[in-house]
Amino acid sequence: MVAVRIGPKHQVTIPQPVREALNLSAGDFVDATAEGGRIVLTPLQLSAKAPAPRLTAPEQKLLLRARGKIEQIRKDLGRARGLTREEASVAAKAGLIEPAQQYWWTEEWQKGERAAEADHRAGRVLGTFDSVEAMKGALKQRIRTSA
Repeated sequence: MVAVRIGPKHQVTIPQPVREALNLSAGDFVDATAEGGRIVLTPLQLSAKAPAPRLTAPEQKLLLRARGKIEQIRKDLGRARGLTREEASVAAKAGLIEPAQQYWWTEEWQKGERAAEADHRAGRVLGTFDSVEAMKGALKQRIRTSA
């Protein structure tokens, strides 16, 4: 047991061995309760937290490239290049992207996203609709006027 001091703002520092044993980081939440004259802090799991995976040196290089591409996609979808399948796999392994969403980040998929973004910017969109029937009606009208 390690003694800790209560600071002027009623804060305590959780000792490093305890933080490491429970995988706690700054910003994590704990439940504080008083039990039998003791203060009990219980970590709250607001989201799943897994230890960081070990990456090989080549995987670390792929991850570095993937991280840059992901940032660019988030900043400018219309011009950014997608990830290779290998980069997407490593990014998912490292937790940067959801494993089930790897396809979306690939260059093959991003090509379509860029085309859709270009169509949107050029005004080649039909609009938004309140129902499927309204969308079908607009498509039929468009076909009639273009024929």
